[in-house]
Amino acid sequence: MKKKLLIFLLGLPFLGYSQSFQVNLQGQKQIAMGGAGTGAALDEAAVFFNPGAVSFLKQNGVQAGISPIFLKTSFREAGSNITEHNKDKIATPVMGYAVFGSPAGRLRFGLGIYTPFGGAMHWDENWTGKYTVTSLDLRAIFVQPTVSYKITDHLGIGAGLVYSNGHVDLRRAVPLTLNNGQSGTGKLEGSTNDFGWNAGIYVETISGVSIGVTHRSSVNARVKSGTATFDVPDALISSFPTKFTATLPLPATSTIGFGFYPSEKTTIVFDVNWVRWSKYKDLSFDYDNNARIPDTKSPRNYHDAAALRLGIQNQTTAKLVLRAGVGYAFTPVGEGYVTPEVPDADRLLLSAGLGYKASKNFSVDLSFLYENVKARTETNIETNLNGSFKSLVYIPGIALTYKW
Repeated sequence: MKKKLLIFLLGLPFLGYSQSFQVNLQGQKQIAMGGAGTGAALDEAAVFFNPGAVSFLKQNGVQAGISPIFLKTSFREAGSNITEHNKDKIATPVMGYAVFGSPAGRLRFGLGIYTPFGGAMHWDENWTGKYTVTSLDLRAIFVQPTVSYKITDHLGIGAGLVYSNGHVDLRRAVPLTLNNGQSGTGKLEGSTNDFGWNAGIYVETISGVSIGVTHRSSVNARVKSGTATFDVPDALISSFPTKFTATLPLPATSTIGFGFYPSEKTTIVFDVNWVRWSKYKDLSFDYDNNARIPDTKSPRNYHDAAALRLGIQNQTTAKLVLRAGVGYAFTPVGEGYVTPEVPDADRLLLSAGLGYKASKNFSVDLSFLYENVKARTETNIETNLNGSFKSLVYIPGIALTYKW
């Protein structure tokens, strides 16, 4: 029994979405173009995509948007003909940006609020992997004040300090039976407050191609006094922990991006992301009460992974812009480490969208992103959960922008 309880708490991965637990939903124009945007000064979302490009924006502006995530995941246990599905629960990453300062000057300022990590995964309380996870809710919101400086008419640099605020709520069944015949439950909940940075260089070459290089630092999300709540028989409750500490590395990302301009009305963007997942070697937990649950160190052994993103936009009319994109993201999760919180695999990205200029100052941008995550059959090396996962993701989005 103690071994089962140990497995229950081994290596709780806090976040669960996109390439492992990274969410790439930081700007509606960029989402509609496959998530690319580092090599072009497109809009206020350059605060995230490339702080060096902020000083090249032709206007100041304020932008706010949201991208609801509809995640459909199925699981079939090995040897079973029953397919189980996650519950419908929508995660809603938000984004907001502001750029100000004289567009004719060299120094510009920006502020970004965005959600680079997060998601929601909910299974039936009695599904096959209930001792692994029954639900996960996450938000990780970054706030980034930014400074951008145009060194020459063709070269800009920028950087921003990142403040990260996170919250997690993870629940699982406990292999103990209550008086009502139901399994016990456990909930781990905690918040994090940490810091990082985002810096970039933007260059407009004599050939007309623009190039961007950025690096977003890793952030160590530290839960310093998380709350552990267990619904177990009264006679055992005193032997369970009530507090825990843990650290999860949110990986650094390096990107090189290009902007091509075959005509005045057409822009093509291409990004290559390199996400340094190899920092995520293990996940350790320190509990305040080890009578039943010892401190744990769960191996993850992620490897670095890349994503390729290509997009195009066309100024179809004076008011209407059409966009489309494609991408491919490689999973960092190795064989034996797939979990129902992060049933990750290589994925194909397809996107489209449009922008409409309603007035001189006001515009609306819409996007839709479809992610097809490859089916993956695995046996987890710790929980021995054995079966096949398959996920599809549907993400509509909208942003409102006011420029002056």
